[in-house]
Amino acid sequence: MEKKLAVVALGGNALLRGDQAGTIDEQEKNTTETLENLVFLVREGYDLVVTHGNGPQVGNILMRNDAGEQIYNIAQMPVDICVADSQGGIGYMIERMFRNVLNKHGIDKNVVCVVTSVVTDINDPAFSDPQKRIGKIYIKEQADELASKKGWIFREEIKNAGGFRRVVPSPVPKDVMNQSIIRELARQGNIVIAAGGGGVPVYLDEKNDVRPAEAVIDKDLASSLLASLIGADEFYILTDVPYVYINYKKPDQQIKEFLNYADALKYLNDGQFTKGSMAPKIQACLNFIRQGGKKSVITEAFKLADTKYGSKITMEYEDDRR
Repeated sequence: MEKKLAVVALGGNALLRGDQAGTIDEQEKNTTETLENLVFLVREGYDLVVTHGNGPQVGNILMRNDAGEQIYNIAQMPVDICVADSQGGIGYMIERMFRNVLNKHGIDKNVVCVVTSVVTDINDPAFSDPQKRIGKIYIKEQADELASKKGWIFREEIKNAGGFRRVVPSPVPKDVMNQSIIRELARQGNIVIAAGGGGVPVYLDEKNDVRPAEAVIDKDLASSLLASLIGADEFYILTDVPYVYINYKKPDQQIKEFLNYADALKYLNDGQFTKGSMAPKIQACLNFIRQGGKKSVITEAFKLADTKYGSKITMEYEDDRR
């Protein structure tokens, strides 16, 4: 009997906490603590693919780009190269920490990182309405100069009066390159790290050549797509809350531990989940279930092995699938 295949998406706090400076010691410690919780799935016999965020890390890479150009006249790299840089660096760190965790528990498994490109549609409306903020905050004069020189688009930071940040598109992921190789590696018993930071954003031109996209792809949506494409049974999003809530932080707040597709979709359409936080996670879980996945789970990394925690989204009834 074939083992269950799970895709586990590590949230940003799995690598870097909000109140930390981002040193490698901090990130390695956080990563190790998070990966300890994935041993539960390994011991349960799951084949495993791990994805991850890259928000703080790719932001730092972009700011190093800025500083290198301004101070030392080092040519600046485009967004796709910066995402690939973050995939390689974070993937290496996760691989090394996971090997050490497995060694501690006496588990003999290979861990391999696949730098993954994710295909977008160049005609996606997001490309004409960029919203995703990246990089450092500039004063207006600097932003105007860069907009003129490089064609970058900036939006004012509401929380930082007088500051402007570059914005790039965040298109819907359409395909994941090397998906069959990722699946094959996982099904052979290897732990695979893939689609980090939503994947390196690319598109196919009229000749079917792969071209870079100056964009950032949502990590949870890309992870959900990968899970569907490789035929995963279960999809996990590990974040900084143990459950999905409705009426979050209101007097009538409710935990929703079990949700079927129809109810989760209703809450999403009713605006119960914030666009910049839980909504993309719910949408990612719904996408996975709609494409035939058996179960999606949103929970804290440190609660993964505790079946009393976590919100589970399932189809429940076949006729809900619409």
